[in-house]
Amino acid sequence: MSQLSKSPPEVNPRRWLALVFIGLAQLMIVLDITVVNIALPSAQKDLGISDGDRQWVITAYTLAFGSLLLLGGRIADYTGRKRTFLIGLLGFAGASALGGAASGFEMLLSARALQGGFAALLAPATLSLLAVNFTEARERAKAFGIFGAIAAGGGAIGLVIGGLLTEYLDWRWCLYVNVPIAIVAAISWSVLPADTRTEGRARFDIPGVLLAVGGLVAVVYGCSEAESKGWDSRLVTGLLILGAVLLVAFVLVERSVARPLLPPRVLADRTRGSAYLAVGLSVVGMFAMFLFLTYYMQLVKGYSALLTGVAFLPMTGAVLIGAGGVASRLIPKVPPRPLVAPGLLIAAAGVALLVPLDVDSSYAVGLLLPELLVGFGMGLVMAPAMNYATHGVEEGDAGIASATVNTAQQIGGSIGTAMLNTIATSVTSDYMASHAWQMTPRTAKAGLVEGFSQAFVVSSLILVGAAVVVALLMNTPRPVRQPGAEGATPLPAHMG
Repeated sequence: MSQLSKSPPEVNPRRWLALVFIGLAQLMIVLDITVVNIALPSAQKDLGISDGDRQWVITAYTLAFGSLLLLGGRIADYTGRKRTFLIGLLGFAGASALGGAASGFEMLLSARALQGGFAALLAPATLSLLAVNFTEARERAKAFGIFGAIAAGGGAIGLVIGGLLTEYLDWRWCLYVNVPIAIVAAISWSVLPADTRTEGRARFDIPGVLLAVGGLVAVVYGCSEAESKGWDSRLVTGLLILGAVLLVAFVLVERSVARPLLPPRVLADRTRGSAYLAVGLSVVGMFAMFLFLTYYMQLVKGYSALLTGVAFLPMTGAVLIGAGGVASRLIPKVPPRPLVAPGLLIAAAGVALLVPLDVDSSYAVGLLLPELLVGFGMGLVMAPAMNYATHGVEEGDAGIASATVNTAQQIGGSIGTAMLNTIATSVTSDYMASHAWQMTPRTAKAGLVEGFSQAFVVSSLILVGAAVVVALLMNTPRPVRQPGAEGATPLPAHMG
């Protein structure tokens, strides 16, 4: 691939309108995870899906999404972000319509895999479009504040929408809802700037593609199977070892090929690497909150699906304040470390406050403050992490840099969910075994809560560890304007 033009890009006069459509596309991707989770029990009953097979409705999406993201990011760089955005958007909508019309398990499974594949095109194109549309420091901070709020809080909104659609319409509308969102977002074709064209024929790093896809599939699949088979099963152990070997081989190949799928220079920057790490580890706390509090509210407290979704809304509000209100104002003024590291610690404190939960804990006393802390902390983390994940990369690498942060989020969520769920179920099983002589419905609920509490302990420790690592690695100083180029992307002080 030839070098891109180094002249400063023209400022898109309709960039804020473009942000609306870019945000809608991101919201659609984030919504799809939690919306389908809420719909799964109804879909399972309607289509006659067995308990052993139901996890594949979720896993088919995460496997395709997580394993194809790097390829999707490089496709966006080679063929144009705008074009890739529209293809991913319309393909995701078509796959969603197919899933909503599913007449059986196989059709739904195929649709979910297609959704994941098109999401792997859409997600990196979405973030890289944001990065190239907003280059002035203050505007970039506001834009990434909004985007970070959507990325961190959209899952809670999905729980509400999923509850509403499932309770008052039908589970199929949890998939159909993506179609009108995609149609509205497709209007962005008229307000997004033209793609930057590259000369010559695009050449893909085929060995890198095969190693990355194979390694990520093995890791994501292994983590999903750990939830049901345990981390010590031969299948899970074999998959994780295979994934690690393939990913190590991928790193070695990328260092030697002329046009790598993931250029080492993208990961070599300490700030970008720290941003990927912060995103990947922060979702452990987020997923712990969503997964275990959803079960706690419905199975222990008896909340409906809709009420459970509504109960998460304070966290969404806190995310908006953290990302859009605080982080977006401070990103142009302070280094990323004073935002990301404290954000992780605040989220860790929120998760730690869930450890004392018991069967009789009320929402106001036991859940509200932790939700607010986790939401605010995630807002402080996501906005600057998304910003610096694409900060300072060459324009031709914007797609792959965006794909890398999405991959970190997907892999972190998969590993975190499997690990924490395994901890929770193991503790619950031990509790049940030790209380078998006095088993009552209340004892069963207490066993569930005991498992959740131990998972919250581990989750909070992971978040604290992430804060320490980020504080040590993310050494970028306060941003300063790059001299001599009006509207150019502001660079860290040591790069200006």
